[in-house]
Amino acid sequence: MKNKEDIRDYIRNNYSEVALKGSTGGCCSGGCSCSGEQINIKDASIKIGYSENDLNNVPIEANMGLGCGNPIAIAALKEGEIVLDLGSGGGFDSFLARRQVGEIGYVIGVDMTPEMIKLSRKNAAESGYKNVEFRLGEIEHLPVADESVDVIISNCVINLSLEKQQVFNEAYRVLKPGGRMSISDVVATAEIPESIKNDLAILAGCIAGAEQMTTIADMLKNAGFANIRMVPKDNSKQIITSWIPGKSAEEYVASYIIEAEKMPAL
Repeated sequence: MKNKEDIRDYIRNNYSEVALKGSTGGCCSGGCSCSGEQINIKDASIKIGYSENDLNNVPIEANMGLGCGNPIAIAALKEGEIVLDLGSGGGFDSFLARRQVGEIGYVIGVDMTPEMIKLSRKNAAESGYKNVEFRLGEIEHLPVADESVDVIISNCVINLSLEKQQVFNEAYRVLKPGGRMSISDVVATAEIPESIKNDLAILAGCIAGAEQMTTIADMLKNAGFANIRMVPKDNSKQIITSWIPGKSAEEYVASYIIEAEKMPAL
């Protein structure tokens, strides 16, 4: 296995290609299965939980078929809230969130890929969105102030991190007391074979980096979170199989909704 920086570079380069080429990429990253077979982005988005209305109300370039669920559907966003989108990509979930929080709310997207930041900023500017911004940064080292965010969303991104405990620590730091996290991600449900773990393409495709559910729960608790809830998506096997057909990955990982809260100050 390569060292951490080599792996980060591989993942960053992979998502740079997705930003530059639009609907090409790999696995959960934009328009292709791991087999290289082109997929329909609209169909893929509906499969993971988005509605026709969602797809029709954001810039078309923002949706690249990324993700393993719809965190907006379970985040229960309220008008006026400040939302942080981890791994914001082309801005798809951020743009959906900005509609729910309204003009008095605000959305911050963070992505480690300059090409994605450029694309999301372009999408926001061309659409005239004023209550959303995109910052270049790593989710392990968020460019966000302490206790400044009401809600954190993320869609199939934390599994890509090589320092997941640090991600959850940072999420806890930037949430206001009483804030919450609602994310979609891939969770390991069985021991992942070494042949899959050591495949960089499958790592970048949101499979090989998945952690066991109990490990994720422990990381969240260690960061300080409470009221942790983890629920698999009903059509998880269908989603995973579509990314990486023929590898039986659906027997090792599943798409989950993960929620947790930062308790109010006493």
